[in-house]
Amino acid sequence: MMGGKPSAIAAGVCGALFIGYCIYFDRKRRSDPNFKTRLRERRKKQRAAHNKSGLAQLPDLKDAAAVQKFFLDEIQLGEELLAQGDYEKGVDHLTNAIAVCGQPQQLLQVLQQTLPPHVFQMLLTKLPTISQRIVSSQSLEEDDVE
Repeated sequence: MMGGKPSAIAAGVCGALFIGYCIYFDRKRRSDPNFKTRLRERRKKQRAAHNKSGLAQLPDLKDAAAVQKFFLDEIQLGEELLAQGDYEKGVDHLTNAIAVCGQPQQLLQVLQQTLPPHVFQMLLTKLPTISQRIVSSQSLEEDDVE
């Protein structure tokens, strides 16, 4: 029992030193005069890379009219691309539409009946990534507010 007390004290001291170092480093980093400009530039580059990746920019989810327009545009674009045989991009646009849809289960049922099975399977595999995009786009918007 006595051997546990010195190791607990040593672990506590090491933990306190580590937290102290983290606080020191964070203050030093934030006090750098170029910190905010570099942070803004990095975020701008991330947005530019995100937009260049061919994925549509999600609308403000609080604006019902913008969401509805986005939904209709994405469905139309997806259908056009699928008709042209570009399944990958067509599925991307359909997943964007599903992401902003108020009733995604009903839309998925309609798509299951209208799409070929292999295309619908592609759609199902892409659905988890779109939820990550929504979460990340909302967090980027929150960062802009700060």
